[in-house]
Amino acid sequence: MKIFSAAQIRACDAYTIHASGITSLDLMERAAGKCAEWLMATFAIDTPFVILCGSGNNGGDGLTIARMMHLAGYGVKAFLLQVDDKLSKDCSDNLDRIKKIDSKIVTTLTPDTFITDIPAHIVIVDAILGTGINRPVTGWLAAFVNQVNILPNRKVAIDIPTGLPADSIPDPAASIMEVSDTLSFQFYKRTFLHPETGVFCGDIHILEIGLDETFISSTHSQYHAIYPQDIKDIYKPRKAFSHKGTYGNAFLIGGSYGKMGSITMSSLAALRAGAGLVTALVPECGYNVVQTAVPEAMCMTSGSKNIEAIQDWEKMKAIGIGPGMGTNVQTVKAFAAFVETCKHPLVIDADALNILSKNADLLAKVPANSVLTPHPKEFERLFGESKDSIMQLEQARAQAMRYNIFIVLKGHNTAIVTPEGDCWYNLTGNAGMATGGAGDVLTGIITGLMAQAYSAHEAALLGVYLHGLSGDIAAAEKSQEALIAGDIIDNLGKAFLQVAAY
Repeated sequence: MKIFSAAQIRACDAYTIHASGITSLDLMERAAGKCAEWLMATFAIDTPFVILCGSGNNGGDGLTIARMMHLAGYGVKAFLLQVDDKLSKDCSDNLDRIKKIDSKIVTTLTPDTFITDIPAHIVIVDAILGTGINRPVTGWLAAFVNQVNILPNRKVAIDIPTGLPADSIPDPAASIMEVSDTLSFQFYKRTFLHPETGVFCGDIHILEIGLDETFISSTHSQYHAIYPQDIKDIYKPRKAFSHKGTYGNAFLIGGSYGKMGSITMSSLAALRAGAGLVTALVPECGYNVVQTAVPEAMCMTSGSKNIEAIQDWEKMKAIGIGPGMGTNVQTVKAFAAFVETCKHPLVIDADALNILSKNADLLAKVPANSVLTPHPKEFERLFGESKDSIMQLEQARAQAMRYNIFIVLKGHNTAIVTPEGDCWYNLTGNAGMATGGAGDVLTGIITGLMAQAYSAHEAALLGVYLHGLSGDIAAAEKSQEALIAGDIIDNLGKAFLQVAAY
């Protein structure tokens, strides 16, 4: 699914109105109807609602929702905030419509007026400001938002929480409505998917409102959300007449004294991801660990407690390197010599990233189409600090294009950045996966997929999606708190079954 900017969404609305031969009021009716349907499906008819409406089209949505829910028998009270001196035409028209039904449904709030003593069982709907916002809320409206945020009531935002821009991270002190649910029209907004701003949005619900498919398909965006259809297009079911050689040999390099668990999990994850064969290169101290913990994998050794040379990789076309590898002097030399020689795309994680960050000249020698999998701090060590997570992602896009690599920037909505500068946000996964070893599992999954002749692009998208989906399955069974990295591996089979059913 494409992610459009606020400007592109406005253009899509305008195109839809023109191409469909409808009015903007008709489109508002359609969008508000979807919101009212969601609210009535979610809350019992005896649930009372307070709908906060601004003076623009977001407020028009709110007034339309209030009218529809009132007619359906719900107890609704709308408050129209005088945010601007004049109402938008569609907002004004909907105010007239609701007044014709019952003028007491709507109360106008003048500046410096607040609502207080709202019982906690009343649901508050935020329809004050939408995606048209281009500056922070200030003055009375900021104080109003802050006051509503204190209330314990469940809150639902229409399209986007008031005060939240769609495309950029605001100042940390900005006044933004904090809600439990956001009903977004047709598309995700980028700020829904970043940690500084996603916390305001609660659960995201994308409502299909019939925006023009021609505009959507023909309008370019470099930002996407990974949807099941994208994964269905990538996934390759096994063929009946095949053998282990058909599915390649994943070569995992890593481990050091005291950190053998990392490469062990990577190796097992590569097997669970479907690699026909897995070979682990580890120091001698890890030989018995790998052979015991992952008997299905082959094992080679180099060095005593740390890897001192990387050999026998020439025939391997899927190579993951870094988990638990350490940054011993000999290991750094071995890694540098390997990167300078290897021409196959690599999956580079953990200590291999740390080595790159301290040896900047090696970055230019990383093979084209390699997949780097840093978390934000590792990325910062590699490429420097950024003002916020959106700017960090923009920097990742620049670096991916510069070095012709893929960057998997790990987080709650892990972003896969391509050498063309495209960005794919992942929607699977949960906070329980913030646990040691989860990244090592991802390295093994992506490497295992590349062994099966998935391209680096396909392996990154499918691997991140499966990793998160497996974590979701594990969390549903064990809780987010009790989830450990091994649970992600254990549930990869169930994740594959879900993907195969798409």
